[in-house]
Amino acid sequence: MELYDIAIGARVKHPTLGIGVVYDMDPRTVHIFFKEHGEQAVSRSFEGLVTIAPGVEIGQEPLDLDAVRDCLKEVLEEMQMPQRPVDMARRYEGGTLVLRPKDSSLQAKELPIDDFFHKIVMIRDRFRVLEQKINASGSLSEQEKVELQQYITRCYGTLTTFNVLFEEKDDHFVGQKSDG
Repeated sequence: MELYDIAIGARVKHPTLGIGVVYDMDPRTVHIFFKEHGEQAVSRSFEGLVTIAPGVEIGQEPLDLDAVRDCLKEVLEEMQMPQRPVDMARRYEGGTLVLRPKDSSLQAKELPIDDFFHKIVMIRDRFRVLEQKINASGSLSEQEKVELQQYITRCYGTLTTFNVLFEEKDDHFVGQKSDG
C-alpha cells in the first residue's frame, strides 16, 4: 500500500516500532516520531504502516505581499545593510590611513582607507538598527527609550570627526544640536 493519503499529524502504527505521529513528508518518505524509538523515516511504499487517525490537511495560505515586504525589510535590517550605497569622498578613494606612533623608533601602521571607511559605515548602520530596535521594543518604557536614543545621539556626535570621509552630507554623523 502506497502512503499517499497520509498527512502531517496522522497517528500511525508500525509493526515493530509501535505508534507514532507523522511530522514531515517528502515524495518518497514519511518521517514519524515514535515515543519509544524517536524519529524514524519510513518509505511510502512500506506495506506494514497503518493509519490509526488522520492528520490535518494543511492548505497553502495566500501570499501576503505586505508580510513579505515586512519580512524582507527585517532581514535587511538584521544583515545591517545600508538602505542605499554610501560613497566615500572621492579625494580619499584608494588612499591610505597612516597611524604613526610618537616614538619614531616604532613602526607606523598603514591601512587602506577604503577598509577603514567601510568599518565606519558599518558602525553607523548598526547604530541605526539599534535605534529601530529600541523604538520597536515593547519592554522598554518611553523614558528608557528616550534615554537610550539620547545616548546614541551622543555617540553620533563623537563620530562626527569621520564626516570628512563621506561624499554626501546626508550620510554624515549628526550629534546633539546646541540650543544656542
